[in-house]
Amino acid sequence: MASVLGVRNKVLPVIEATLPHFRRCRKRGRLANICQNFCSGGSHDMQEPQFGFLFDIDGVMVRGRKVLPSARSALRLLTDGHGHFRVPTIFVTNAGNTLRQNKASQLSEWLGIEIQPQQVVMSHSPLKMFTQFFDKHVLVSGQGPVLEIAHNLGFQRVTTIEALRHRFPNLDVVDHRRRKAPPCAFEKYFPRIDALLLFGEPIRWETNLQLLVDVLLTNGQPSQAPQSISKPHIPVLACNMDLFWMAEACMPRYGHGTFMLCLESLYRKITGNELKYTALVGKPSELTYHHSEFVLTQQAREMGIEAPIRTVYCIGDNPETDIYGANLYNRYLRSQLTRRRKKSQQGGGVRETSIRSVADILDWENDYGTVESFESILVFTGVYSSNNDYNPNDGVNFNHRDFLLYPELKKPTHEANNVLEAVKLVYEREGFS
Repeated sequence: MASVLGVRNKVLPVIEATLPHFRRCRKRGRLANICQNFCSGGSHDMQEPQFGFLFDIDGVMVRGRKVLPSARSALRLLTDGHGHFRVPTIFVTNAGNTLRQNKASQLSEWLGIEIQPQQVVMSHSPLKMFTQFFDKHVLVSGQGPVLEIAHNLGFQRVTTIEALRHRFPNLDVVDHRRRKAPPCAFEKYFPRIDALLLFGEPIRWETNLQLLVDVLLTNGQPSQAPQSISKPHIPVLACNMDLFWMAEACMPRYGHGTFMLCLESLYRKITGNELKYTALVGKPSELTYHHSEFVLTQQAREMGIEAPIRTVYCIGDNPETDIYGANLYNRYLRSQLTRRRKKSQQGGGVRETSIRSVADILDWENDYGTVESFESILVFTGVYSSNNDYNPNDGVNFNHRDFLLYPELKKPTHEANNVLEAVKLVYEREGFS
């Protein structure tokens, strides 16, 4: 009896201390796994990770629609026997041609594990922070369900390039087979366009380039020729600056960054002025990593993880975007670490504010500021190949022109042959099993 009482006195305080954690884990389906570890005397699986993963998709998990051999094995390390994630994990892609719930479903099918929509960050996801444009009339360029994507982000008055082309049939004349006689001339009643949203590379580049330049030159009113060129032009918000991306081909393919380069060159050639962006989001923008940090820490809370997330490991295949962006944001974190800690100590919830600029967003601090570093891991299964070694000081800059070239930021913190080796490397560094 004395031995039984002794065991009870030792076990009850442990149960009482961990009860809140058990309740949270029950909601996530992890309770059975925890109980099994507890009863078997195992303690290593009870440890809470103080790190998380940020995965690129193209070139890391898949090549086009082909799943890379190491991807499913890496996911098995990240999940328990019931398919629940053991470590906070999100997928950050520069794709912008679908809704994040659709991308989550696609990933789930590819990888054989359930990926939740809140684990996915698309290139356009950070635009939901630009609330000052939600009631403006915006013109959206890209492919896929762009109208639905814009509405899902919060934009209320949206016109697509295709709708504008039908409204102004005389503007798109490159392909003579698509030319149509204009309907009744109601163009002058078309409401002025207040801003441009560039989600990704379109299908017909000539149509989009022509109409976007028309709208810029006419200050949002393409119904009449401009008397002079407006300066500044209407706001432009762009997603995904990748010059290249990796699909099934043996060489990288043109990305949205190439389309943006064409648009910038045309505008400068015609006006003599540079095209200015109100916002650039998607990797390597700091805004995307800022938003991803919030998404990752929110996921950790939903998983019932009490330990603060200190390190985020960013795994990608492109030194110019994945690696550069992670290192760029890590530099920002280092410079702001003292201020973020003070803000965290003061407490308080998320501050409701209207975001007016990029600086506002990066200064939009709240109580999730526990992350101290972003570490980059380059894998050799995508844009970068170990057979073609890169030199960070070669002076070549594939990044967007508005990102200054810091050669040292193209060099990863770590390297791995594939995503499975990358996950194993992190587990070893963190002492996690």
